Amino acid sequence: MRFALALCALLALGAAPLAARPAPDSFADLAAKLLPTVVNIATSQTLKAPPRAQLPNVPPGSPLEDLFKNFLGPDGEKPRHVTSLGSGFIIDPAGFIVTNNHVIDNSDQVTITLYDGTSLPAKIVGRDTKTDLALLKVVPKKPLPATHFGDSDKIRIGDWVMAIGDPFGLGSTVTAGIVSARNRDINAGPYDDFIQTDALINRGNSGGPLFDMDGNVMGINSAIFSPSGGSVGIGFAIPANLAKDVVAQLKQFGVARRGWIGVRIQQVTDEIAQGMGLPNSQGALVADVTRDGPAQKAGLQ
Repeated sequence: MRFALALCALLALGAAPLAARPAPDSFADLAAKLLPTVVNIATSQTLKAPPRAQLPNVPPGSPLEDLFKNFLGPDGEKPRHVTSLGSGFIIDPAGFIVTNNHVIDNSDQVTITLYDGTSLPAKIVGRDTKTDLALLKVVPKKPLPATHFGDSDKIRIGDWVMAIGDPFGLGSTVTAGIVSARNRDINAGPYDDFIQTDALINRGNSGGPLFDMDGNVMGINSAIFSPSGGSVGIGFAIPANLAKDVVAQLKQFGVARRGWIGVRIQQVTDEIAQGMGLPNSQGALVADVTRDGPAQKAGLQ
């Protein structure tokens, strides 16, 4: 009986739930601290008007001349100016700002609006299309409030997170939710490894930060899944651990430098395995080696 009681006690101890961080009563203090580190980004792009189609050869003064001119449109149409909005966050008091590459892609001019309403022109320091990240720089009159990247490997499904951005150009907006999933592949590129969250993210939030409850940037809000175009609670953020390395290279080199081996590989199929006398069809086969590449220099064939 004593043994049975002791065993029950041990089982009860083993089944005890892990200590969880309680839900915050309010996000107000954290939001007040972090709002000044987030910026609104406005971009403009000039699109040249397409040339008018060539008029058919008609006799001068012919009624067909006016008809063709009216049908084909006026000559020398003015260029169109297209604007877009996004978000970003300050990572250095000197004025370095992180955002998504698609926020500033093809832009002729980038303007940053700080939380206090100050607008500053920004230049593009570097950009990386593969991870959809970009680094901007403004020249402030005084040091800016900045935030920093955290360790996104430590964030867990179910953890509370806060998103700050500029949805629909309304201005700085705070939403909160939890981490819904990790390592999401949404077919956005070669580095798909997104954090999924149900914190409301809409158009204009792109490039804004996803914070943990300690104020660390855990991700960069980049995309949503939405049949209607508005938020349905399925948003995706680039993990901080991926972003911090890319941003560091953008700051130093203006581009993200990546290593390469110099080989082309293919999957080992059943036919290949049988033809080469392999025991199974697992693994990969070196199909080609780039001339003078690292692999060839190392002796790989």
